[in-house]
Amino acid sequence: MKCISIGFMVMVSLCLLAPQASLVAQEPDEIYYSNIQNVKLHLAGNPLGYPVIRLGSSDQLELHFDDREGGTKAYSYTWQLCNADWTPAVLSPMDYIRGFTQQRIITYRASSVALTRYTHYQQVVPDRNCAPSRSGNYLLKVFLNGDPSRLAFTRRVLVVEEKAAVSVQVQQPFNNQVFTTHQKLVFTVNTRQLNMVNAMQQVTVAILQNNRWDNRKSGLRPTFMRQNQLEYNTEQDAVFAAGKEWRWLDLRSFRLQTDRVDSAVYKSGATNVYVTTDADRSPLRFVYYRDANGMFYNETLDGMNPYWQGDYATVYFSFRPPAGMPFKKDLYLFGELTNYGRDSQSKMVFNQERGVYETSIWLKQGYYDYAYALKEGEGAAATFDFGRTEGNYWETENNYTILVYYRSLGGRSDELVSVTKINSLAGRPRGAF
Repeated sequence: MKCISIGFMVMVSLCLLAPQASLVAQEPDEIYYSNIQNVKLHLAGNPLGYPVIRLGSSDQLELHFDDREGGTKAYSYTWQLCNADWTPAVLSPMDYIRGFTQQRIITYRASSVALTRYTHYQQVVPDRNCAPSRSGNYLLKVFLNGDPSRLAFTRRVLVVEEKAAVSVQVQQPFNNQVFTTHQKLVFTVNTRQLNMVNAMQQVTVAILQNNRWDNRKSGLRPTFMRQNQLEYNTEQDAVFAAGKEWRWLDLRSFRLQTDRVDSAVYKSGATNVYVTTDADRSPLRFVYYRDANGMFYNETLDGMNPYWQGDYATVYFSFRPPAGMPFKKDLYLFGELTNYGRDSQSKMVFNQERGVYETSIWLKQGYYDYAYALKEGEGAAATFDFGRTEGNYWETENNYTILVYYRSLGGRSDELVSVTKINSLAGRPRGAF
């Protein structure tokens, strides 16, 4: 009987641990099926707005994606609460979801007019029947046939309950090695509304540049602590390579070839677009112009609905390295269009005969920002360097987001208590560049 009971307990333990193991394996901003294309999750009415909502407010997000296989499928979504480091919170879904734990996506439409056949799905979240009930980091998980194990893709969502105030400035670093190439953030967190006992353990800060998570700064420690004020001002922790204004590609019309398109081939059932070969920009002088900071939005110039009437094309990119010699590190096409280097097509292949790097990706009609970057490291620790392909200039316009997390004594998850945004041009005098 003792052997039976021990075996039974082991089986029960494995069953309880299995869901947690699957949660750990679910990466943020990951697409698991190749037929899923053009995933966009953004603020309602703002395709360049990062998905941040205030807890208990009427804020809403728009979710859009295409299924290249067409037809009608039963897609659903749910929420997964995570800690500040995006590990799953050890809580039951009933503790952080108000209403049903999953909701069916019922708004979809088959493509029309476009040569490419697909089904476009869209959803406004959170739904009143399925919404987060706590602040923090969330994974929006979309899956098939009501089965969470058949995960199609995930997207990050930030749910904030403002309990802390942040004042911030973007400055030029004092370090003469990065004085002309980097940007430094100096900020203060007011914790007056928080029940603070040990700020070093209870408060976690992360900083995003242009909504990117691959180069985020996290684990920052306050330089000074004065009553309810946490001051952050160092020359190492909150310093970012400034990069350069992003390259652009206007694909809002396939019939009209814009300045960045070299040529196009039109077939009966497909379109191929060849982008003008790009070159190293690092030696060039800095020139400011408005960009989308690496993001894209879908739009057409033909008076059609971009969601289910926008067409797709295979777009060919090429990059000529200095002297036509390959880099010692892998080169990637970088930006939201390649999920910031995560998609398999983002890695470029060197063509010995032409002396250029090449790749091709499937893109929907729209306006795209992109850049080229060298990858350093692998896995979650991988970073992307623009220094040898784009250049880094202190004058570059960048958006920064400061996230402040708080965990109460005995709390089982990290609360998101402040989301503060600042543009690097804020407060800079005219003619500064």
